[in-house]
Amino acid sequence: MLSVVFMGTPEFAVPSLEALTRSRHRVVAVVTGPDKPRGRGKRIAPSPVKNCALAAGLDVLQPESLRDENFLEKLRDARADIFVVVAFRILPAEVLAIPPLGAVNLHASLLPRYRGAAPIHRALMNGETETGVTTFLLREHIDAGGIFLQEAVGVGEDMTAGELHDMLAERGASLLLTTLDGIEHGKLKPREQDESLATSAPKLFREDCRIDWSSSGKRVHDHVRGLSPRPGAWTLWSNRIVKILRTRRVPMTFSSPTALPGVVLSVGEYILVACGDGPIEILELTLEGRKPMTAGEFLRGYRLQPGDSFT
Repeated sequence: MLSVVFMGTPEFAVPSLEALTRSRHRVVAVVTGPDKPRGRGKRIAPSPVKNCALAAGLDVLQPESLRDENFLEKLRDARADIFVVVAFRILPAEVLAIPPLGAVNLHASLLPRYRGAAPIHRALMNGETETGVTTFLLREHIDAGGIFLQEAVGVGEDMTAGELHDMLAERGASLLLTTLDGIEHGKLKPREQDESLATSAPKLFREDCRIDWSSSGKRVHDHVRGLSPRPGAWTLWSNRIVKILRTRRVPMTFSSPTALPGVVLSVGEYILVACGDGPIEILELTLEGRKPMTAGEFLRGYRLQPGDSFT
């Protein structure tokens, strides 16, 4: 049995914490981000990991700074064998030096591919057909430590970031427990990453999410599903921000009049829009700040018609 300090904040980390609390390993403390405004109402609320920890009766630490001496002292006093990190901040050297077995991180990609803050989104936006989860030994360089275990998963051509997120969170939780068991029994040693294969998955900014309708239909489709449901791929229509949440590629046998990218070709059950090499169908969308709607629901409430343009 290992004694563990768990570090994480968002929903992705919750299955891992839940799995740890059900395992024979002992969680001695949970570190998560400070309470902050969340949701549409922007009310101050705890992180998903804090909610999970409190429900399990675990001690919770919420430092503003990971270099705060009082926080570091509490970490030392916990006397954990190992730290487990899932979707948390970059750990400074002072924290990494505390646990005798080091810190194990769960990352949502097959490292060294897609190092960084947005591996799920970036993999789908790039049209990857395979990704996965990796456990590795944390170092100060981002996502560059030695690898313990990996599990690959196939990616369907219509899978969204939200769907892949949930799948990888569950697969990752299982892989994490297997990793801890292997470390405990001396059966797992980290292997160095091949730096020549490294790619990055940087944080997403607003302009990264804008749809380029002059791209191919496949690229627009991958862009939309890679950002769905959050933060959402966006475009402009009549000077209003519209988020496109789900699309479908049109078979190559479909023929349509030549139209500029972004022009609406037809409306009905779906919205057919021209891209750089042919059209795609919009299945689900919303005006920014509103609830998601099917294309049919949207058309019943708003006067979108053939010849209109998304820009």
